Amino acid sequence: MTAAPETSRRAVRDVVFVDGARTPFGKAKPDGMYAQTRADDLIVKVVRELLRRHPELPPERIDEVAIAATTQQGDQGLTLGRTVGILAGLPQSVPGYAIDRMCAGAMTAATTTAAGIAMGAADVVIAGGVEHMGRHPMGFDADVNPRFVAEKLVDQQALNMGVTAENLHDKFPQLTKERADRFAVESQAKYAKALANGDIDPDLVPVAVRSSELGWGLATADELPRPETTFESIQGLRTPFRPGGRVTPATSSPLTDGATAAVLASADAAAELGLPAKMRLVSYGYAGVPPEIMGYGPVPSTEKALKAAGLTIDDIGLFELNEAFAVQVLSFLDHYGIADDDPRVNPYGGAIAMGHPLASSGVRLMMQLARQFEQHPEVRYGLTAMCVGLGQGGSVIWENPHHADYSGRTDEEN
Repeated sequence: MTAAPETSRRAVRDVVFVDGARTPFGKAKPDGMYAQTRADDLIVKVVRELLRRHPELPPERIDEVAIAATTQQGDQGLTLGRTVGILAGLPQSVPGYAIDRMCAGAMTAATTTAAGIAMGAADVVIAGGVEHMGRHPMGFDADVNPRFVAEKLVDQQALNMGVTAENLHDKFPQLTKERADRFAVESQAKYAKALANGDIDPDLVPVAVRSSELGWGLATADELPRPETTFESIQGLRTPFRPGGRVTPATSSPLTDGATAAVLASADAAAELGLPAKMRLVSYGYAGVPPEIMGYGPVPSTEKALKAAGLTIDDIGLFELNEAFAVQVLSFLDHYGIADDDPRVNPYGGAIAMGHPLASSGVRLMMQLARQFEQHPEVRYGLTAMCVGLGQGGSVIWENPHHADYSGRTDEEN
């Protein structure tokens, strides 16, 4: 009997965030700037821009394209990663697929492809997400299994994200409407400051848009921010999810159209090709919570990511938390004893100001953290985290290559 041949054992490889880009985010309404623009055209534009920005990356070296969408139908259907790769001009040898984890779609696209890089199945990938909520509202045409309600697996109201935000206010009475209102106002102010400082525009890809009434135009800026917002101006707003509730349009992310994409690579491949390494992926985690309190999901997912990294929350120097609702971020901050106005949290503002095109937002958090790392070399670790529909959370911990103790040096650098 002959012995089985030995197979080589691959070491887990470092994964780096090379670069990210996004479209300006538009309002998901009939008069929004993308009302007559296809969803797949939005994400194709971003992928093409990443290739334009990095001529040192041969398109044939891309090993995978993973593109997320929450509502995978119409111009968001047909295996987006594959169709987007072809439409963006990548060689037909480059494979691709679609992915869905609702709001954490792009985040999951990034971590799933990163896992492939870590185990040697890929060297360079493109991961991102697109959501045209004007054409494809969340849950549109979904056929929810009646067992969810009939067998009391999920409270029927848990399928409404705004109601789950009201439930968080109920569960944590200290998370008052006043705190949420003040947090929302600060998000608008921080975004306006970041825009003025030039921290937003470098991420944006101009998009040609067409209106049957106005003709051709160019989308160059986010359409949703309300920099004039004050605490006093939002006190009389309606509470659409519950009569006499605490969640208002001002403390919720607006319905949004937009797309994001990123290039990730093994550290060695990035060094070989001359690609920048803006962050190193340290760990990630996903976790489930009762769907009725969907917004609490980032707490247990962050616990998982911290444990996997051997870190504590005190090691995190910058936080990019998706602002699906103000109360959702506040529940996270309270759990970890972080002040509402801690300057480490969402330095550029968040989704309350700039919008939340569901499956796109995870990569938006990453590209902003990468820029903040450049501005704060004293910070070693940062966190991107978000809540996810139907009761989940996703968290990714990154290391700053500008920090003096950065551990992600390649063999060539050591």
